[in-house]
Amino acid sequence: MISVFEFPAKEIPALLVATSFAAGLNTYATIATLGLLAHAGVIGLPPALQVISSWWVIAASLALFAVEFFADKIPGFDLIWNALHTFVRVPAAALLAWRATAQLSPGEQLLAAVVGALIALAAHGGKTAVRAAVTPSPEPVSNISLSLGEDAVAIGLTWLATRHPYIAALVVAWLLIVIVVAVRWLVRALRSLFRGAEKQAAA
Repeated sequence: MISVFEFPAKEIPALLVATSFAAGLNTYATIATLGLLAHAGVIGLPPALQVISSWWVIAASLALFAVEFFADKIPGFDLIWNALHTFVRVPAAALLAWRATAQLSPGEQLLAAVVGALIALAAHGGKTAVRAAVTPSPEPVSNISLSLGEDAVAIGLTWLATRHPYIAALVVAWLLIVIVVAVRWLVRALRSLFRGAEKQAAA
């Protein structure tokens, strides 16, 4: 289907910031959402990203999202799943940024890809750190709730980026601050835990 409008070139950086973060949380949900919106004519993707609106890509993304939807909610296994997806989410975000900026110079494309990868890495790292802290809990409700929340954020943020890219980029900036604070808190908590364990062992 032909898009109703072409996405403004000046708004592409904001779109990339938001979708890179979303891809760091759930790549398959992000690509499927972009593809469905583009196929429905809600958004006009950059020419180099038009392949995302293909039903083959949409179907594959939805199928993989369905697998991740269940795999990501199994305590313990979700940590293995997320660790393996470091090699999927970060490169996927970099590739999306690279393809979306095909009209720019190679140097600018490379910069966009690096920034996209770093944002995805931050989102992925924050997600993994929180999961590592929650997974030891004996009840599965916290893990499942976190996973559902991550899925909702990935899809919602992708949609918001296509309608209000600057607002979406501001949301990502806020989320990145939250991640930095949360990771620092977790590191301090773990250090205190290990120090307490060492003191008990020494005693």
